[in-house]
Amino acid sequence: MTDFVLDQSTIPGVVLAGGRSSRMGRDKAGVMLGGRSLLSHVLARLSPQTAEIAVNADTAVGHDLPVVSDLIRGKAGPMAGIHAAMVYGAGLPATHVVTVSVDCPFFPADLVSRLMNAISHPEQIAIAASEGRSHPVFGLWPTALAADLEEWVKVDEKRRVRDFLLRHDVTEVPFPLHPTRASLLDPFFNINTPDDLIEGERWLEALGG
Repeated sequence: MTDFVLDQSTIPGVVLAGGRSSRMGRDKAGVMLGGRSLLSHVLARLSPQTAEIAVNADTAVGHDLPVVSDLIRGKAGPMAGIHAAMVYGAGLPATHVVTVSVDCPFFPADLVSRLMNAISHPEQIAIAASEGRSHPVFGLWPTALAADLEEWVKVDEKRRVRDFLLRHDVTEVPFPLHPTRASLLDPFFNINTPDDLIEGERWLEALGG
């Protein structure tokens, strides 16, 4: 047992939408799924779970949301977005910030609560997992780690999320597959390509959406 408790009403969320989308061929945030953009789907899932939301992107995305641009320049990948989310959260101020990816429209409705409840001390990181695979961009991050992440990016050439996690105490939270009218859906199914988008439409229909 632990005395450390987080209050979900104080946790902000940041949607990571700053990727290059090279396989999709266009900005994924605006890709339409079932008549709504991927960003709209993600916001609808994240909004009830967080105190407020910002979007990590290079330009304005609409929805009257704050845009949090990367502060780390160069090819830092998703780590730059996670760093920007940490800095944003720290400035609110908040002790933790949750990140999600804009290309995963079906992530769990209890993502934040389950990540939050898995943390046992203030500097622990919680990340999601499903079917034996971790999904570190779906994580709950202590904002106090922003400076460490920035320094790590400067010296680590590969800049892989998992390499940064090895430096810290991390807990993985497994999420089950979600039943649909068709079969079981991995809630972290992500839409990277036009073919994935077609599959996403089928899952949306199977979910009754």
